[in-house]
Amino acid sequence: MKTIVVVDDNKAILTAVRMLLEPHFKHIVTLSSPHPILHTLREEKADIVLLDMNFSAGINTGNEGLFWLSEIKKHHPTLPVVLFTAYADIGVAVRGIKEGAADFIVKPWDNAHLIDTLLQYASPALSPKDPASAAQTEGGMFWGYSDAMNELRRLIEKVARTDANILLTGENGTGKEMLAREIHALSNRKEAPMVSVDMGAITETLFESELFGHVKGAFTDARADRPGKFEAAHQGTLFLDEIGNLPFHLQAKLLAALQNRSIVRVGSNTPTSIDIRLISATNKPLEEMVDKNLFREDLLYRINTIHVEIPPLRQRPEDIIPLAERFLRHYAIAYGRPNLRLSHEAGEKLKAQPWSGNIRELQHTLEKAVIIADGHTLEASHFHFSGKKETPTPLPDKTATLEEMEYRMIKNAMDKHNGKLSLVAAQLGISRQTLYNKIKRYEL
Repeated sequence: MKTIVVVDDNKAILTAVRMLLEPHFKHIVTLSSPHPILHTLREEKADIVLLDMNFSAGINTGNEGLFWLSEIKKHHPTLPVVLFTAYADIGVAVRGIKEGAADFIVKPWDNAHLIDTLLQYASPALSPKDPASAAQTEGGMFWGYSDAMNELRRLIEKVARTDANILLTGENGTGKEMLAREIHALSNRKEAPMVSVDMGAITETLFESELFGHVKGAFTDARADRPGKFEAAHQGTLFLDEIGNLPFHLQAKLLAALQNRSIVRVGSNTPTSIDIRLISATNKPLEEMVDKNLFREDLLYRINTIHVEIPPLRQRPEDIIPLAERFLRHYAIAYGRPNLRLSHEAGEKLKAQPWSGNIRELQHTLEKAVIIADGHTLEASHFHFSGKKETPTPLPDKTATLEEMEYRMIKNAMDKHNGKLSLVAAQLGISRQTLYNKIKRYEL
């Protein structure tokens, strides 16, 4: 059982929360003022903090809560903080999530929801956020409750504090970048930056300039000296995502930088020492690529001191509902639907899916359901999956109506982009709000 620190200036609330949480937490520390909280956290090995947003009489801006949230995260960056707020202050609480809070509870609270939320984040559930995924969820890394993820967590806790190079593998959407950020947050380099590079998105002509930097005059548009990603990550962590997409002839340049622990900016002859911890990620079978001469064996050995395979979501079904509820809370707030709940039937339907797109697919599915749902409950009918819904037989182009053509264009774009609505809107050349309206209209 865990330790929780509860901070609220209302002593009646402290008493009520203590009575409610006693069966679920081994140790409950209550504070009626936030001022001793840093001292308390130095003395107590807390697993989670429940923090009120307002303390001074007559001041209800929530800024006090944000200040103490900042202080807690400054000294304890991986400690989950759940904000305790009145309904009128939800906007401030959302800002708090963006600034590092794990979640928030609205007063007056629902007992079951309060307990579930606190246990979820204390057992353990979190660290900082991945933009490629919302944050992929706010709050960041969700370890879940499966044996596979518990084993993974034990491994990460052992290797995170070393400087060993780590290779993360797993299917698309399993959360490789989020895990990389968790490793950085647990490392001895956490005070320095973590710099992310999508190796598949860098053009060959800009590879050296992006990674190693350039000096003024090195090429036509080089109007000033510019450090590369290696220098930006000095004394921190360099995360090379999609490393399997790096062309073979560029792999030697990356290998040389890693072996020499130095880089030379484009247009310069002066080497610059670099001190980085390398984390790489891919969904490609690198050992098979080595056999086919598509990936250098010596580079694989260099990046693969520790190999971490992230299990797909279908192998951890007990995590589907907790993840879905987490995404639901995020998007319900984002779209102004804070009272949305997930029905039992909807949860059963989610658990029955294979989730080939893993956590990312689940996230986009919840976002779409929040958009199209009416009322206060997400029902099974609000979730539509490829192959589960009969698609009208397409009419010949010459007789198709505008509505039929529009339906097909939107559906094809959603299938192409795995339901990622920002990419769908960009392909179709329409705003996200227009896309949401059409998804609801066509029940996509």
